[in-house]
Amino acid sequence: MRLGIMLGYAGRRIELPIELVKEADRLGVYATWTAEAYGSDTVSPLAWLGAQTQNIKLGTAIMQMPGRTPANAAMTAMTMNQLSNGRFLMGLGLSGPQVVEGWHGESYARPLTRSREYVDIVRAIFKRESPVTYDGKLYQIPYQGKGATGLGKPLKSTLEAQPDIPIYLAAIGPQNVQLTAEIADGWLPIFFSPSKYDEIYKPHIEAGFAKAGVAEDGTSKSIANFDIAPTVSVVIHDDVEVAYNMLRPFLALYIGGMGAKGKNFYTNLAGRYGYEAEAEEIQDLYLAGDKGMAMMKVPGALIDDVALVGPRERVKERLSLWLDSPVTTMNMTVFDVETLRTMVELMAELT
Repeated sequence: MRLGIMLGYAGRRIELPIELVKEADRLGVYATWTAEAYGSDTVSPLAWLGAQTQNIKLGTAIMQMPGRTPANAAMTAMTMNQLSNGRFLMGLGLSGPQVVEGWHGESYARPLTRSREYVDIVRAIFKRESPVTYDGKLYQIPYQGKGATGLGKPLKSTLEAQPDIPIYLAAIGPQNVQLTAEIADGWLPIFFSPSKYDEIYKPHIEAGFAKAGVAEDGTSKSIANFDIAPTVSVVIHDDVEVAYNMLRPFLALYIGGMGAKGKNFYTNLAGRYGYEAEAEEIQDLYLAGDKGMAMMKVPGALIDDVALVGPRERVKERLSLWLDSPVTTMNMTVFDVETLRTMVELMAELT
C-alpha cells in the first residue's frame, strides 16, 4: 500500500497547502488529489501544484462528469498530462442530483449509462486511432439531435496523448462499484472501511472484474491491476475523543446534509455498515437545522471504521488493518506536515 494526500476543495477562499504538498513530493508520496463541488474547480489548483512539484502524481477526485463534455474532460486530461510529464491521474465522478441538477443544470437520470459512455469516449480520444464518433444513449458525436446544424465533423485530437492515462471513478452504490471495477483503472471510495470490504464491496468488485473479460493484451482484470484508493482522514492526538470531534463535523455534513431525505448516498452507506439508526438520526437532526447535535451523534465506532485517529501507537495498530486489506493507495486527509511525516514513518515501520 502506498500513500497519497487528499486536499479536497476550497471553502470561501482557495488556500493551497503548498508546503505540505512539497514535503509529500520530497518524501515520495505517490499522489496528491484535489476535488470540486460547486465553488473551486479541481483542475486549476492541481495545475498550480504541479508546477511546484517534481514527482508526485496529480489526481482529480473528482472531475464532475455532468459539468463537462467527455471531449472537454479529455482535453483537460491530455493537457495536464503533458504539462506534468505524465503525472496526471484522471478521477471522474457523477456527483449527486442536488449538485448536478441544482448547479450544473443537467439531468441526473441514467447515471450508470453516463459513466460508461463517458469513459468510452474519453478512452477513444486518448487513443487517437481515428476521428471520434459515438452513438450512445446520452452522447452522440457528432451531435445529431434536436437543433443540430448537420455540420458536425468527426475529429481527432490535435494534441498527442498518452493512450493509457489512468481513469479512476468515484463510486458508492453497489451497481456503480461494479461498473467501476469493470471499466476503470482505479476506484476512489469515500468512507471506505477495510473491515467491511469482504461483506459490502468484494462481491461487486469481483463481478465487475468478471464482466470486464480479457483485455486486448490477454490480461484479465483483478485486484493486481486495479487501484483501490480511498480517502482516509488521519488525526494523531493523544486524546481519542478530541480526535473524534475533529472529524464529526465532516461525517455529519455528508451523512446528514449531502442529499435529500431518502436520497443521500452517504446515509445509505452508513446504514450498510451497520449504523442505520444512527445515520437516520444524524440526517434528521441535520436537515432540521441542529447541526451541532447531528455532529455529536456520529459514533466513534463509525469514525474508527473509516479513519485513523488517536495516539501514534493506536494509529499504528489500526493502520495494520488497512495494510491487510486490498487497498493499494491510501489518500490521507491530514491537517499538518507533522502528521504526514508520522504516517510515512509508520508505513516504513510496518512494511
